[in-house]
Amino acid sequence: MFNVFQQPWPLLGLSVIVLFGVFTYRSVFPEKCLRSQWLIPLSVVVLAFGLDFLVKTDREKVGAVIANLIKAAQNENSQAFEALIAPDYADSYHPAKADLAAHARRTFDNIHISKIRKTSCLLVLSPPTAKATLFATVRFEQSSWVTQSYKSFLFFKGELLFEKQPDHTWRITRITPLEVDKQPINWSHIR
Repeated sequence: MFNVFQQPWPLLGLSVIVLFGVFTYRSVFPEKCLRSQWLIPLSVVVLAFGLDFLVKTDREKVGAVIANLIKAAQNENSQAFEALIAPDYADSYHPAKADLAAHARRTFDNIHISKIRKTSCLLVLSPPTAKATLFATVRFEQSSWVTQSYKSFLFFKGELLFEKQPDHTWRITRITPLEVDKQPINWSHIR
């Protein structure tokens, strides 16, 4: 079933059907033609884009968290990164959010990221949780130790788990690195 809050296409299709209905009505009853009748399909189009713009679905909210995570990592902004992490965060290497935050600060001080490009993201949403498998290309600056000792870019695959918080925002509850350049990794491999 189509979700009219997530994409405008179902209501845009309905507006085309309504437009044909207005054409038919005007051709069958030419004496009852009014200019205001054209506002009916136009209002359905406005409704389609208005609902899509004003109502944010859970999928769009999780997508925004992923986009903000990529932006925070690209800008090496540990405070913006911390804001996206849930208070009850825990993974196999970091038992608490504070440990991940400290690791992020150390890492951001050393690696000097130039650009992160999300190549794809597989999102499975089952509120109040969500799981995303993120594929990205990370490019490093020339001054980075990664560029000097390894190479200037790498391919990253990771898994992110999300949970809807009591204030209806989505936060990351677990990050699991899976692959770098098609080689399996875990947190202990990341400095």
